[in-house]
Amino acid sequence: MTRTSVPVDAPGADAWERLVTTALLGTDRRTPPGTVPGPDAPLALLDAAAVETVRRRAGLRPARAAERPQAAPEDVRPALPPAAARRLAMLLADRPGPSGGGRRGAAPDLTELLPQWLAVANARGFAPPPQALPALLDAARGRTDLRPAALEFAGPRALWLARLNPDWRFALRATPGGGAALPHLQDDDGIRQLWQEGLFAERIALLSALRSRTPAAARDLLATTWGTERAEDRLMFLDSLREGLGPDDEPFLEQALADRSRNVRATAAELLSALPGSALAARMAVRAEACVAIDHMGSARPRGTESGGGIPGGSTQTTPTIAVEAPHACDPDMERDGVVAKAPAGRGERSWWLGQLVEAAPLGTWSLRLGGRTPGEIVALPVADGWQGELHAAWCRAAVRQRDAAWSRALLGDPSAPEAGGPGAVSLAERAKLLGTLGAAERAEWVAGFIAAHGLSEAFQLLGVCAVPWAAPLGRAVVDALNIARDAGSYPWSFSGVMGLAERCLDPSEASRLDALLAVPDEPENASPGAGGYWAEAFQRLVTTLRLRAAMAEELGAA
Repeated sequence: MTRTSVPVDAPGADAWERLVTTALLGTDRRTPPGTVPGPDAPLALLDAAAVETVRRRAGLRPARAAERPQAAPEDVRPALPPAAARRLAMLLADRPGPSGGGRRGAAPDLTELLPQWLAVANARGFAPPPQALPALLDAARGRTDLRPAALEFAGPRALWLARLNPDWRFALRATPGGGAALPHLQDDDGIRQLWQEGLFAERIALLSALRSRTPAAARDLLATTWGTERAEDRLMFLDSLREGLGPDDEPFLEQALADRSRNVRATAAELLSALPGSALAARMAVRAEACVAIDHMGSARPRGTESGGGIPGGSTQTTPTIAVEAPHACDPDMERDGVVAKAPAGRGERSWWLGQLVEAAPLGTWSLRLGGRTPGEIVALPVADGWQGELHAAWCRAAVRQRDAAWSRALLGDPSAPEAGGPGAVSLAERAKLLGTLGAAERAEWVAGFIAAHGLSEAFQLLGVCAVPWAAPLGRAVVDALNIARDAGSYPWSFSGVMGLAERCLDPSEASRLDALLAVPDEPENASPGAGGYWAEAFQRLVTTLRLRAAMAEELGAA
């Protein structure tokens, strides 16, 4: 007896899609094949989906085995001390809470301590525990500000992992050439080949590395291909010449003043104006001198009235005044030297041109032009016809560009002066930039004086340019100002930004001084409800954070 097999229809290629559609529509509207509508239809759908899942998995064809990855590179740096390794695991395990408007409580914000921990660990030259690398890369993936320090600490194994996990590919993008080593700076053939054939990021990294060691070699390398580079690339390459900028760069930069790209021309002019001895700086000085002069007849007052004892009918003395005559036109030579002819919306053309000329002129110009006066004496002179704001702002930009500490001090003025706390002729943003030209100790001293005189309401921007940890006078000024604000019943949440800065920037040795501020103060009648509890909580968090930072440094073996 012959048995005949009954052919079973193979499921169609769209069987899974039909089941998904049925699930989306619901079994009340559509039932699986071979099933009648009713209460058993949902179970029949699940059974059919299970069968189809097994069928699809069984039908997969085995793929060719992938090549095994090479072993991870060795990290020759010394291992972290055990206590520091445990601390790192704790910092990486902490995750920021929901960004609600509630109170933070007294617990330290560990996510804000991780950057400091990484900075110390990198300074000490430690290597991370291998098991910490995934969490470290995850943390860096979510915080771009953390990436440079995190990747430096993670070392070569981070790049090895990044090639295996697409989520960590940012590490390859953040490393020039995807982690490929740059040629040795003595390898002329390797340098030439990478410059001619490398990716843009590799070429930028090569140019920056050369510039930091041998500025002339970097400039000469750039000159070999300058004429064939794209405009946006020329701009980035030119910007790399800021490192090690010197008089030898002038001929190349003068050539770039004739570039086809306006942005390239403007950057070349800016770099040349940072060289007070350059020909461009001299040309700008001539133009600026034609606009600014001393007017000895500017104002007169009876002699003696400055002491309150003016004599009727007495002689008068003249107070010199700075007179300003802004340019009436922007000629082609000015445009070639980097002056942008078209003013921004809402800005007068003449004042726009004047600011650019004064900004690019060497600051040494003004002592000779204005009667041999010092920067402090020049800044103290009145300026006629409302030009003071424009003139002082241009001098601020020049002082920052030329890194001139004497002019920065003059424009900053006395931190306790009334105008320092208000808009004045020099804004707080400009003051912050001027402070950057001073040494760390002088910077901290000026900001401490500002806080003592004007409080913290306008100091946040200035604190951001001070070296960390804050010098003792600055730290004391901040704590004293916070204490005064607390005792005055000030709205506590308006100082949360300064509190956050203090947690990261105060010297940990200041913690013992703060113990007296941990108690809940009596609230004045005009205080915000609950302000006293908030202040006590904030100071408790500050003290706890400072002690935690001290423990972190000790675990890493840092002084």
